[in-house]
Amino acid sequence: MKVPINIALVGNPNSGKSSLFNALTGLNQKVSNFPGVTVDKKTGIARIAPQLEANIIDLPGTYSLYPKSADEFVTYDVLLNPKGADKPDMVLIIADASNLKRNLLFCSQIIDLKVPVIIGLTMMDLAKKKGVEVDLAGLERELGVPVVAINPRRNKGLQQLKKNIELIAQEKFGAPARDFIENHQLAPAVVEDIRRIYPVSSDYAALHVAVNYDELHFLDKQQQGAIRNSLQQHGFNKTKVQAEEIMQRYARIKHIMNGTVVETDPLQQQLQTERIDNVLLHRFWGYLILLVVLFLLFQSIFWIASYPMDLIDAGFGSLSGWLSEVLPDNKVSDAFINGIIAGLGGIAVFVPQIMILFGLITILEDTGYMARISFLTDRLMRQVGLNGKSVMPLISGVACAVPAIMAARNIENRKERLITIMITPLMSCSARLPIYTIMIALVIPDRMVLGFLSLQGLVMMGLYLLGFFMAILVAAVMKLFIKIREKSYFIMELPVYRAPRWKNAAVTMVEKAKIFVMDAGKVIMVISIALWFLASYGPSGRMDAVHAKYEQLQAGTTDPAQLDELDKQLQSEKLSHSYAGIIGHAIEPAVEPLGFDWKIGIALITSFAAREVFVGTMATLYSVGDAEDNDATLREKMESATRIDGTPVYTLATGLSLMIFYAFAMQCMSTLAIVKRETRSWKYPIVQFVYMTVLAYVCSWIVYELFK
Repeated sequence: MKVPINIALVGNPNSGKSSLFNALTGLNQKVSNFPGVTVDKKTGIARIAPQLEANIIDLPGTYSLYPKSADEFVTYDVLLNPKGADKPDMVLIIADASNLKRNLLFCSQIIDLKVPVIIGLTMMDLAKKKGVEVDLAGLERELGVPVVAINPRRNKGLQQLKKNIELIAQEKFGAPARDFIENHQLAPAVVEDIRRIYPVSSDYAALHVAVNYDELHFLDKQQQGAIRNSLQQHGFNKTKVQAEEIMQRYARIKHIMNGTVVETDPLQQQLQTERIDNVLLHRFWGYLILLVVLFLLFQSIFWIASYPMDLIDAGFGSLSGWLSEVLPDNKVSDAFINGIIAGLGGIAVFVPQIMILFGLITILEDTGYMARISFLTDRLMRQVGLNGKSVMPLISGVACAVPAIMAARNIENRKERLITIMITPLMSCSARLPIYTIMIALVIPDRMVLGFLSLQGLVMMGLYLLGFFMAILVAAVMKLFIKIREKSYFIMELPVYRAPRWKNAAVTMVEKAKIFVMDAGKVIMVISIALWFLASYGPSGRMDAVHAKYEQLQAGTTDPAQLDELDKQLQSEKLSHSYAGIIGHAIEPAVEPLGFDWKIGIALITSFAAREVFVGTMATLYSVGDAEDNDATLREKMESATRIDGTPVYTLATGLSLMIFYAFAMQCMSTLAIVKRETRSWKYPIVQFVYMTVLAYVCSWIVYELFK
């Protein structure tokens, strides 16, 4: 079988690159990291022709070959490194036909790297609405590379694109015949020296090595030293060379566009996108609409998900009851029912909410509204030492803090990027959703406010907003302590509004649900079995004493009701004297001021592996402690839980205290690991863990004292 060719997919942000990647690769995709950096590398296999497969490498979007952020530098490194593992055999550039002048700058730079190039022109329909007509044949002739009009969202032009890829592959990857500008003349002596020191692909690549030699990983110390000496010897001024290069490129681009592009007066028409932005980005109505959108998002989590959640919850309860009847009464059956089934049931019930959350976020991204949220919140962000780009990681943190922290890499300012990383875990991620849901169901009445607003939905929205405003407050404090001085700019292109791709949203919902169940399921299965063992066994002396006590009590009565009550007391006391009970009672003094009992204390410890494990832990502990009532749901068991004095465990004060604790606590090892990788230091994850734990404890204590 032939080895697939490598095709790098590059382009400006919002040019349609991701749509083309999805259209070419379908579901044959995987996400990993580029070697040595925590930047997502999305790759996928595309069938170009019967005898030709391509490995499509989706590189982070960038506006030019002068990188300003970590993800842009990855694109830069892959394109320039002639010996890299991801070295492309050809480059597929996606260019927005409605913003052709700006997109052609990046295209011209790639052409001058002397790698085989194909340009895919997207947004042709939008260009037409703007009164822009492009002569494709003329543009292809001027640039010296194939140019294909495509619409990935509707699978238009993909066959012609694949045909061009096949033709270039058959001719063994021919590079463009001529330079876009005379790169050699910009610094002749330096270009010749660098091409002797390192085998770059072109004169233009040599210029880039001269500009960024000290940051390019593929150069060794000796080569960097030789390049440094050459630059000093010839008085190389990189700012002057870059400025001259850009001026020459735009001069040539202007000449090409005069001959191949017809544009009407842009003032003659106002696009629908601009008319919508007049409302959605209004200085008053824009913020009101944003709050309504967020309100509907969190109300939907309850409105839509309640029915499938009730079915799943009842289904697992019935399954446990049925298994108790059909399986033999032994330790293996007990471990299976009260360990594995109880733990997984505690997680599966929240899958509908996870799917709805990710589906709605995908729709907001697809329509183009998510970028507007960054624009709207830029002013607020600047007051606390951030900018509008920080909002995207914070919003992504609603799904999961790990990719959200990695998304902060597109923030150019180091101080703003560091603060964003430090506060992102305060956003309520999807792993907190199961905890919020079960506690809201336990302590918040299921009633309507003003006749149409769900009180439970309002509390859920309040928890998410609380995380956001606490993140803003912490950012304002960190702004005073982090002493990095760098100028900050907020430049973001707003994509056009488009109808959401429902198929894309559906695929995302299914994929995220699978990841949630598989990742959480593995952890929960291990912890559930370990907890079952700890909750079922204890020191022999203690357990024997408990059995002897209740055997004596049961021998003194024949009343079925009294025997049933004694059996429940036996199960509860066995759990209290088990290894889990001993550990729980040891940590109870630390959590008692927050209104928590020893079972919640154990759940706080186990959920550090992953927050959602809290529900699985409670499911296992209450199943082991109430083995006779296997068909009851976890909510029913928690509702009936009582303290030693007979008062209910889950009061309003305890429920609110627990939700506040999880809203602020750093209960996630994965997040700490990714912060360490992103900051390349243990200092920041340690500071993050300490400040979030203290914040959670203090706020939780205050809430409990106020409501108890």
